[in-house]
Amino acid sequence: MTIRETRELWEKQYLSPFASLSADTKGREIHEELCDIRPEYQRDRDRIIHCKAFRRLKHKTQVFLSPEGDHYRTRLTHTLEVSQIARTIARSLLLNEDLTEAIALGHDLGHTPFGHAGEYILDQICQDGFTHYEQSVRIVELLEKDGRGLNLTWEVKDGILNHRTVGQPSTREGCIVRLADKIAYINHDIDDAIRARLFVEADLPAQYTDILGHSVRERLNTMIHDIIRNSMEKPEVIMSPGMEGAMLGLRKWMFEHVYKSDIPKAEEGKAQQLIVSLYEYYMDHVIELPEEYLLLMINQREKKERVVCDYIAGMSDRYAIEKFKELFVPRGWRD
Repeated sequence: MTIRETRELWEKQYLSPFASLSADTKGREIHEELCDIRPEYQRDRDRIIHCKAFRRLKHKTQVFLSPEGDHYRTRLTHTLEVSQIARTIARSLLLNEDLTEAIALGHDLGHTPFGHAGEYILDQICQDGFTHYEQSVRIVELLEKDGRGLNLTWEVKDGILNHRTVGQPSTREGCIVRLADKIAYINHDIDDAIRARLFVEADLPAQYTDILGHSVRERLNTMIHDIIRNSMEKPEVIMSPGMEGAMLGLRKWMFEHVYKSDIPKAEEGKAQQLIVSLYEYYMDHVIELPEEYLLLMINQREKKERVVCDYIAGMSDRYAIEKFKELFVPRGWRD
């Protein structure tokens, strides 16, 4: 018996009846021989960690553009925090931790430079629209490995696509990531906003913090425990109504006082104009795209508009800025 088979047997014996077993995956679009060491979802997790799109997340904005300080979250640190929260819940509920981790690590691969400001403007200017969750799936299906994609399992791609608020994941593990994403960004964005001196902890609405907790640590602990208590040995992964209501209320408050406030949005207009300029330039000079993107049009018959959007969406913040300087700022004026 191989190491993989031993692990698959362990899953059948010890995981919850509601868990997604590695041996029962719906599989990959392109058939591959099974690994003798790793179950299928573990292979997916490893592929995501080693892909280029994952590495680029370290230089992509979470909320604050060009923050002064090393302790503000990036899209990568957000992803790691989601993964940690999701794995804790999955392990406690005896669900598949490998699948949970793979979904968590891949859920934001499609995010643009400059956070949601970049996503919004690409959705406005791209002919077919743009969403980061669909782009994340496009990355793992097509864009990675020079047009070959990562060939991930159906369950991982389903979880990535459906991690958004209105998503409906098909697995319990995907449902965990959907909740863990909100728990992570609400709390770490509060932490970053306090660091940016937008407000202090005492300014948060007591009607929510009296339920959730009066510090990041308390809120994380409270919400994670609530999910575990309300989901143990049940077919759903849910929060109690009061806890979910408080979480969504605090999320709404954050949209009003942080995500749409003047400080994080102060530079967004400039960032969006930068993206528009890059998009228009490459639409007029498509031959200057990197070879891997040109091959998408030649070999995969992808539309020019889609490929230009792919290239810009994949940029890190600083790469986009450097490209803009290279194309539009006279050499003597550059920093």
